Amino acid sequence: MSIFLAVALAASPTIAQMKWERRVLIVAAPTAGDASLAAQRRILAGWKTRGDARDLTVVEVVGDQIRGAGDTAASIRHKYRLPDGFTAILIGKDGSEKLRSGTPFPAAVLEQTIDAMPMRKAGQR
Repeated sequence: MSIFLAVALAASPTIAQMKWERRVLIVAAPTAGDASLAAQRRILAGWKTRGDARDLTVVEVVGDQIRGAGDTAASIRHKYRLPDGFTAILIGKDGSEKLRSGTPFPAAVLEQTIDAMPMRKAGQR
């Protein structure tokens, strides 16, 4: 592991460290050229402000690379039993899996699911 990668990983909290603070959307794909990954990125780019308002952190696991968390790609693949193909998983602030899909999540599904979560409702008061 290069020193730059080690510093970058150390600077990002792990998914476990985000518990109770952030919701996490894990987006996993076998390669950077995956069509579903590209589609999910487009959806999220148009939903960034709304995602930020919902305390959402996006963690991408592409091949053996990870972005958005201090975990390793291998540890995330193992913990969440990620298949070889595209997978998107929404993790609540309580650390539990809320949604899982083999296709990209539409923004409306993310918004409705997050807005129905007890911690989101409590935060809106």
